[in-house]
Amino acid sequence: MRIVTNSNIFILGMALALALSSCHYDREVFRKPGGREVVAFRAVQFPLTEVKLLDGPFYHATRMNLVSLLNYQPDRLLAKFRTEAGLEPKAEHYHGWEDNTIAGHTLGHYLSACALMYQTTGDTEFLKRVNYMVDELAACQEADGDGYIGAFPKGKQILEEEVARGNIRSQGFDLNGIWVPYYTQHKVLMGLMDAHYRCGNQKALAVAVRFADWLATVVENLTDDQIQKMLNCEHGGINEALAEIYAATGEEKYLSLSRVFHHRAILDSLAHGKDILPGKHANTQIPKFVGLARRYELTGSEKDRKAAEFFWNRVVNHHSYVTGGHCDHEYFGPPDTLRNRLSSETSETCNVYNMLKLSSHLFSWEASPSVADFYERALFNHILSSQHPGDGRVIYNLSLEMGGYKEYQDPFWFTCCVGTGMENHSKYGENIYYHNKKELFITQFIASELSWKEKELTITQKTMFPEEQATTLEVSCPSPVTLTLMIRYPSWAEKGMTIRVNGKIHNHKNSPGSFINVQRNWKNGDRVTIEFPFSLRLETMPDDSNRVALIYGPLVLAGDLGPVDDSAANHPQYVPVLMTGNRNPADWTEAVQGSPNTFRTINTGRPSEILFRPFFQLHDRRYSVYFDLFDELKNTKY
Repeated sequence: MRIVTNSNIFILGMALALALSSCHYDREVFRKPGGREVVAFRAVQFPLTEVKLLDGPFYHATRMNLVSLLNYQPDRLLAKFRTEAGLEPKAEHYHGWEDNTIAGHTLGHYLSACALMYQTTGDTEFLKRVNYMVDELAACQEADGDGYIGAFPKGKQILEEEVARGNIRSQGFDLNGIWVPYYTQHKVLMGLMDAHYRCGNQKALAVAVRFADWLATVVENLTDDQIQKMLNCEHGGINEALAEIYAATGEEKYLSLSRVFHHRAILDSLAHGKDILPGKHANTQIPKFVGLARRYELTGSEKDRKAAEFFWNRVVNHHSYVTGGHCDHEYFGPPDTLRNRLSSETSETCNVYNMLKLSSHLFSWEASPSVADFYERALFNHILSSQHPGDGRVIYNLSLEMGGYKEYQDPFWFTCCVGTGMENHSKYGENIYYHNKKELFITQFIASELSWKEKELTITQKTMFPEEQATTLEVSCPSPVTLTLMIRYPSWAEKGMTIRVNGKIHNHKNSPGSFINVQRNWKNGDRVTIEFPFSLRLETMPDDSNRVALIYGPLVLAGDLGPVDDSAANHPQYVPVLMTGNRNPADWTEAVQGSPNTFRTINTGRPSEILFRPFFQLHDRRYSVYFDLFDELKNTKY
């Protein structure tokens, strides 16, 4: 995917956007419950409680996830926390990764997912589970006596008796025999903060604060060199969690502790505009930049902001596939070099989860259309693609292997992507709408209802997108509301976008990749219709213009190659090629009647024609997202 082609242009553009927005827009400070942000935001999210999903693919994915979440037993996720605290477990612990020294990470994700799902659905069963898990963690902390909570064996002993004394043995994913301890602690702390912010649980904040105080004792006597050695072990976004505790309490010591967990070898290089990502474990890095983005909001540190923006630009525009995902076998490769990095282990879902978290921060700063475009691409083509619509199972690596297939996780094996999957499909309402005092941004075309309580305004977005190439906004308000609608004009809308207000065309001079403003004194019953015809196009590998993917509007189309157990899958010609010198796919495909967004090649596929279907709808089938393009008149290799 390539939204911009030059890092300097991107940075200059962000600076220009900042200058322009300062001149022409009222900027406001986003007040989370802690209310300690010091920077101006162009637009902020609505609480999940003010956005209701309506019928469509995201509503379905949410319902599937709801069933999955209710199938888990909190006492089994809590079992090893109780064991480590010297308490009798109330149930047998789960297995998979929970058998290892990363035990406990799933509880953190589950706590966050239940808090998110409670806000999304209003189902009090999730609130009950959140409060129960917080009470149990508090009991474990009380039994410990020092503020520690943890599920991995001998975790407290190793951190206190070895790491805190400078005996640090870090080998990437191992810290003195523990598998990524701070990574796990980040998940647990963020689960507690979600319980606090989203469910109003005050005890959750108290548990998080007490644990952070214990954590401070581990690092307080370490030298800077010892800390940097310690941080060579994957530590998730522990800096983000500590910044959130500062946001909730106002106590500077937690902000200082967040700065202790600052991995200079990675963060400072990118802050200075140096791409040192090749060869690095991808998901190890992303949460660090989410932490920097949050810290920028709380401190105004331009260094933190610059690093987060540069990192986002490099990953999105130089390391990502057409689906919005990135990495092969969990690692970054050289920038703009993706042709030969297609395997069954491309594009880890955790990475996309974290990139979307980072994107949410960046969008709130400047309301950049390119950030919203990326969010849509990754949301439809990776996140929605990563859940099986029949049973809710999720995917670790969303394979881009030519002729590969989607491999779904055992929901009780509890890998990292099972954990982030719990959250991914619990919060779809969070990034559809953003606002400031005078503007409402429509960033995603998802069937939903926004209830803007402050303005006594309801916006109902009715659409079957992406099966419908249009959306309608219906306004409901007891009295007129003066407001500017900022409607995203997607970069893929090459055939233009038509907006009608109460049936009358709204004239604009915008180009794709922008927001169209519709300013009006809105009245009850007003109706806005938005049409954006899709078009077919090819997107090429950055290092091979003849390895291409087919895109229709926002949708990545995959070639449906047959059942997973197809006996022909190992044949060297199993994946067809495209034999044409014409790079306009509209000339050599035809729509399949009765199947929206589905196409078949005409006299172009060799040795067989190719049926292209939306990637997010393709399950239990072999497929290719990328195909090789040959010119029959110029190339005789085939």
